[in-house]
Amino acid sequence: MAQAGLHSLISMPLRKFSLAREGLMLGVVVGSMLPDADNLAVAVATVTKASFQGLHRTFSHSLFTVIAVIAVFYLVSLVTKRASWNNLGLGLGLGILLHSLVDIFLWFDGVAILWPIPVFLNLWNKIPPPDWWTTLMQPVELLFFALFFWSLYTLARKQASDLGYLGKLRLWIAVETALFVIFLILAYVLSSGFLTIFGVVYLLSLGLAIGIAIRMRATIESNNQSLAA
Repeated sequence: MAQAGLHSLISMPLRKFSLAREGLMLGVVVGSMLPDADNLAVAVATVTKASFQGLHRTFSHSLFTVIAVIAVFYLVSLVTKRASWNNLGLGLGLGILLHSLVDIFLWFDGVAILWPIPVFLNLWNKIPPPDWWTTLMQPVELLFFALFFWSLYTLARKQASDLGYLGKLRLWIAVETALFVIFLILAYVLSSGFLTIFGVVYLLSLGLAIGIAIRMRATIESNNQSLAA
């Protein structure tokens, strides 16, 4: 299962190195989570009983997708005459690239880094993960979302940004933590149907995490006090 929450946590330290460019760091954080939205395509294929072969870690993890995203947002910036669109596109591209690299070096599944060229890069193909690890890492993803929200919460308090949203953010931290505990139990109790239920909750949590990142843009980019327009 995807680990978008972990990817969002990995992207946050890059704030220290981001330039004073509006939209750049927001793009990195959102872009680091977006590739795992391909699980929505997998879910649709599963529900419609279609083949989901080639839907996960393919088009959303490709270098060509990175180039396409950057190019599209660059064109938008030219049309609108707003550099922030170009910055956002660069950030999204960097986030997607970071996500793909982390998957290649720290995960057990292959990545079609050159999709549509059908070549999967898998550095761990000779080291299959044990069953207990595969089962555990599914509910742990919800814990990663909670930790991502907590990192935003502590950062916002430290920087006095998005203070009006922190009450709701505390609620979402509690919700994701509770879901982690519930699904940790269900992962080892349910004999069937777990992946279907968990998949729905995961996709909703992913959408929530992306929405919260956008809502807390001021916090994510708060070290860029002299944002360029």
